[in-house]
Amino acid sequence: MHSYLKAIGFSDITDKKELDAILKEVIQMYDEKIVIEDSRHRLFAELSKMFGCDFGITVCGEYDENNEFQMEYYFPYFRGTGVTLREQVSIEKHAGKESFAGACDDMRIGVTIIFYLQNAGEYLTQRGRGNFSGGAYSVTLSGLARTGTILLPVWKSEGQEIQNRMDAANRGRLIAAAKNGDEEAMESLTIEDMDTYAMISKRIENEDIYSIVDTYFMPYGMECDLYSIMGEILECSKMHNVRTEEAVYEMRIACNDIELDVCINEKDLMGIPEVGRRFKGVVWLQGYVEFGMM
Repeated sequence: MHSYLKAIGFSDITDKKELDAILKEVIQMYDEKIVIEDSRHRLFAELSKMFGCDFGITVCGEYDENNEFQMEYYFPYFRGTGVTLREQVSIEKHAGKESFAGACDDMRIGVTIIFYLQNAGEYLTQRGRGNFSGGAYSVTLSGLARTGTILLPVWKSEGQEIQNRMDAANRGRLIAAAKNGDEEAMESLTIEDMDTYAMISKRIENEDIYSIVDTYFMPYGMECDLYSIMGEILECSKMHNVRTEEAVYEMRIACNDIELDVCINEKDLMGIPEVGRRFKGVVWLQGYVEFGMM
């Protein structure tokens, strides 16, 4: 069973028979369907069914010579709102199945963001037509979380907020310059990191780490699309899985100057989420690429 099914309200699945019944429902009563002939003349199909507001299950596979659908894999999805970033996007196929990972650089974070591509069928369609060139595309990021914690916010004055935004913008420019070989920018970033380390080392003696660091976005573990995040809750709504009636929270998080939506089962969230508070957890990062918008 997929580890993140419980994030969208399927936490009580106990055996394969119950899971098969849900997947059969997706195949027979799908809300969206994309079929494309791949390079080996197979009919790749992507079937999706929503089980709540913006979340559901996608089943992928192929049609055989008898026009019967044969499932290859499935995954739970949660579609975010708005455009998270617009950058150069590269897409690579996973080794074991017809699924894909997307990657792009964002100067606000300073690392390459790797995500699980939600709309593989659309990507294959556009690639087959020769419309995908690996250029700049709009990407909507979202995350599914198995566990999470709500933290109180860190108070900041208006002047501190303005200064933080200016510092973030300046750091983004330095990172961009450093990637282009600017040695002065590299030196400035190194000095900045050393100053930050010294500041944290001094303050940690008397303060809690989460009062010093108010947001972060960093890779987690050995899987490339898992990230540990912490950020301010901008929007929060409580939804229900229409099949199981389990409650899930959908939150829009401001994290390192980027915004993304996170979905988590109410049972797995410690604390009460409210706008202004912070969410901390590990998310499986997914991305929806607007291939028609370059």
